[in-house]
Amino acid sequence: MMGLGTIINTGAILIGGLLGILLENAIPEKIQNTLIKAMGICVLFLGISGALQEMLTVEGEKLTSSGGMMVIISFILGSLVGEIIDIEQRIEQFGAWLKRKTKNGSDAKFIEGFVTTSLIVSIGAMAVVGAIQDGLWGDYSLLAAKAILDFIIVMIMAASIGKGCVFAAIPVALFQGGITILAGFIQPIMTDQAMPNLSLTASILIFCVGVNLVWGNRIKVANMLPSILFAIVLAFLPAFL
Repeated sequence: MMGLGTIINTGAILIGGLLGILLENAIPEKIQNTLIKAMGICVLFLGISGALQEMLTVEGEKLTSSGGMMVIISFILGSLVGEIIDIEQRIEQFGAWLKRKTKNGSDAKFIEGFVTTSLIVSIGAMAVVGAIQDGLWGDYSLLAAKAILDFIIVMIMAASIGKGCVFAAIPVALFQGGITILAGFIQPIMTDQAMPNLSLTASILIFCVGVNLVWGNRIKVANMLPSILFAIVLAFLPAFL
């Protein structure tokens, strides 16, 4: 069944979020703050490990790096476009709309929880590759594995930040569902060079989310999201092959 992977993933986020909300009332604020910092550190290292995996290779007895120029150009162009569009503000406005519609006006952390959790569970190569596999061959195994990770992440986030985290299921459903539907068109674009570029830029963005979790919202990560698109485009330019 095409789309089953996204359904499983979305369901896992909803269940994890609801369990987290139940735990929130039982966990003292001091412990909630520690949990969010701990999650931030984990996200930092997930981003670092993903980036290093794509940048570093062993050639003989030497450790070499690559992708530096691609990252610089992608993030400069992507951040420029993102700031012009102001993606972060638009996501926050959607979060504010959800806050009103769900009658959570008294929840000061609702928008923060929605935006931060949405970025964590939506960014990454697993979401793209898994959705393509689901769309082309009905193989939902990768998205099922992602669902387990997202379940744990969202549960901890919801226990620490609150109800807004549950609604991260919406962008995941739209993003992965859209890729699944368009899999036949997207799959040829994800070449052997484009996939590492996507994974590298996504890992750096995940690292930035971790920075925000540990030190507060200092980086407008959503405004850097177009960097992923530029990274894929650069994979088709001879100078970056």
